[in-house]
Amino acid sequence: MYKSWWKILGSVLVIYTTIGGLLLGVPRLAILNETIRNLYFHVPMWFSMLTLFSISVWYSIKYLLSTNQTDDLKAVESVNVGIVFSLLGLVTGSIWAKFTWGQYWSFDVKQNFTAIAILLYFAYLVLRNSIDEEQKRAKISAIYNIFAFPMMVVLILVLPRLQDSLHPGNGGNPGFNSYDLDSRMRAVLYPAFLGWSIIGYWIYTIRFRIRSLEIKDNS
Repeated sequence: MYKSWWKILGSVLVIYTTIGGLLLGVPRLAILNETIRNLYFHVPMWFSMLTLFSISVWYSIKYLLSTNQTDDLKAVESVNVGIVFSLLGLVTGSIWAKFTWGQYWSFDVKQNFTAIAILLYFAYLVLRNSIDEEQKRAKISAIYNIFAFPMMVVLILVLPRLQDSLHPGNGGNPGFNSYDLDSRMRAVLYPAFLGWSIIGYWIYTIRFRIRSLEIKDNS
């Protein structure tokens, strides 16, 4: 059991933040009202996505240095799980936007750039499926992944802040600060970052083991 302590930690944190996110008190703010609770779920999805894409680019770099197919497999499986979390972040954000901005998709600059960033990683998967030769596929995919990661970071974290946006933290619209993100929310939000990232990593390791066994059986 001592080897699984991090899995237990991740599970406990997600259960705690889910229950706390739904039941604990939150600041009463105009427009947001109870929808501010979505912060506990929406933002951790993006944080977990960034964690998984960071793992992916790390293994892409390792593959180019080692040409070890295991590194390539780890890179693609972390992207697969990262895309799931990116879609969860997009869905939870759209639902939140419906209640605060009046529509699921308002073509806000943050929404648009985020959608483009996600498409970059769908393109990564399409690229892999378009190349049959194993080593060539792994090498080209690794190079693409290394360039896609900083582009994704710029699209999600940099460009939206340079333009006006409805989204908090962008274009002069202040993000959650000491006024609205009080100690009660931090006690749930910060553990949610860690908990969902651990769960995402756990899912990635499961997918990696399954794919490794499938490759071994087919060889």
